[in-house]
Amino acid sequence: MIVELISVGTEILLGNIVNTNAAYLSEKCAGLGLSCYFQTVVGDNEERLTQVLKTAVGRSDIIILSGGLGPTEDDLTKETVAKFCHKKLISNPMWRKHIEDYFAKKNMTPTENNWKQAMLPEGALVLDNPNGTAPGMILETKSCRIILLPGPPSELIPLFESGVRPYLEQLTDGALYSQTVKLCGVSESAVETKIKDLIDAQTNPTIATYAKTGEVHLRVTASGVDAKEAKKLTKPLVKELKSRFETELYTTEEDVTLEKAVIDMLAANGMTLTCAESCTGGMLAARLVNVPGCSDVFKSCTVTYSNKAKRKLLGVKKSTLQKYGAVSAKTAEEMVKGAVFTSKCDTAVSVTGLAGPDGGTKEKPVGLVYIGCNVKGTITVEEYHFSGNRSKIRESATAAALALLRRCLLVYIGKTSFGKN
Repeated sequence: MIVELISVGTEILLGNIVNTNAAYLSEKCAGLGLSCYFQTVVGDNEERLTQVLKTAVGRSDIIILSGGLGPTEDDLTKETVAKFCHKKLISNPMWRKHIEDYFAKKNMTPTENNWKQAMLPEGALVLDNPNGTAPGMILETKSCRIILLPGPPSELIPLFESGVRPYLEQLTDGALYSQTVKLCGVSESAVETKIKDLIDAQTNPTIATYAKTGEVHLRVTASGVDAKEAKKLTKPLVKELKSRFETELYTTEEDVTLEKAVIDMLAANGMTLTCAESCTGGMLAARLVNVPGCSDVFKSCTVTYSNKAKRKLLGVKKSTLQKYGAVSAKTAEEMVKGAVFTSKCDTAVSVTGLAGPDGGTKEKPVGLVYIGCNVKGTITVEEYHFSGNRSKIRESATAAALALLRRCLLVYIGKTSFGKN
């Protein structure tokens, strides 16, 4: 079956927000075995949205619209779809009660325009949205199925998982099962080269590669008569990938992030961690504290942006800064030494570099970053060259720091000799 995505919102067209909904929905639909050939962004305009709907209905079996379900006058998606499908909007008592309860929990009073969200197309299947006041809706016509979802990702994602996914699963023949193999510390091109024979020979299951910042994810998907058979078909291929990427593979679980994998490794070995950050400015610590329970192992972070801070808080030598500069392997080494000394932790990571856009030279260009890792006194320092804007360089450095820490931990616990000094 063919699914088409329509994202509604002038703010998307103007670039005021990034359309993460389309990326999420397309990935989830692909995982369900639906083919997505077209994605459209249209502003909050009835005439243009109607034109987009006419085109979509003529070429797709399922249309998923996101956005434009709010209480204001420019939220026109529901009204336009109802008119297009020749459906009346009628007041839904259950959803009106939902709106009342939603505002009561927040100790607020709904404004008059909020009741607009209780006016729903006749015959629509209403999907519960506990995170907002706009319901999800499914309208079935003779030619296709039209699904309406609220725009905020905090509402769209749980609503899709609880209401839309089960609905779509009933429409597809057989079953699909996907498992993600997550890698770090390796480039997408290197990964593709290493599995080219598997890609060339793929039938069922298939492999899809996704490049993330500092990571590569491989999604293995199989189809079968039921979920049990599909899952069984993925196992040999996942096992082969584990064999080929023994060091780089950090998880095959969907909800495990790189930072969680690192925290879990530290916890399993009874080790503590501190960070010394310069160009990343606390970004590494921010990722680590996203992991629930990280306080058992992650003890502190020192952001030493200036040379004075590096000397005063981490004990970096003045002579080192004068001779080698703040962005140097020697400085990264002394930062990570000082971090362990002052915090009394077992492990430490340091990051120092040039995030730009200014400050680069021929010898030390923007994007040059040194990352140090200290695991029980064994210090590793690596040089990296990242590209992109300031934010991208900082994000890449953060991901590389996590990958380096993980690799050094593997060396320490004896699971690999890769990268051992």
